[in-house]
Amino acid sequence: MRTLRHLAGFLIGLVVTAAVLGGGGWAVQQVVGNAEASTPDNQKMWIALGAMAAIGLVVGLVVAGRVSPVATFVPSMVLLAWTVVYALDVNRAISLIPSEPSVNQIIRDAGFGAKTLLTTGVYALLGVALFIPVLMPSRWSRPHDELDEDYETTPEGSYY
Repeated sequence: MRTLRHLAGFLIGLVVTAAVLGGGGWAVQQVVGNAEASTPDNQKMWIALGAMAAIGLVVGLVVAGRVSPVATFVPSMVLLAWTVVYALDVNRAISLIPSEPSVNQIIRDAGFGAKTLLTTGVYALLGVALFIPVLMPSRWSRPHDELDEDYETTPEGSYY
């Protein structure tokens, strides 16, 4: 049973990683592009801010919830590893971002936003915040069912 919980945590971690890297990168690129535009598009800005809020909600639920700590370990390791690669070799870290013209424009936008988040240290900050639940031993144990501990059988004919 514990293995299934951690497998589910791994799958949730993959979804959170994709949301932070893809969705967060896309949203940041939309907001930055909108701020630099001579005539800002309010609809794009609201959609991007809504995407950021949704990603923040997903990350918050995973950090605060009683899901397996693997759900926060996977995205934290991806973000921290990419930050370490950036600190050691900037060109190699930037080369991991898809920017070729053959790539879909949405993927390129997400990549440019991810570059902004990487170079400003936001991924390092988020990676550390996602790693904190991994350090809590209570997150690794299965939640106890309190009804089982409090239940006592009483003999027939007793008052309690």
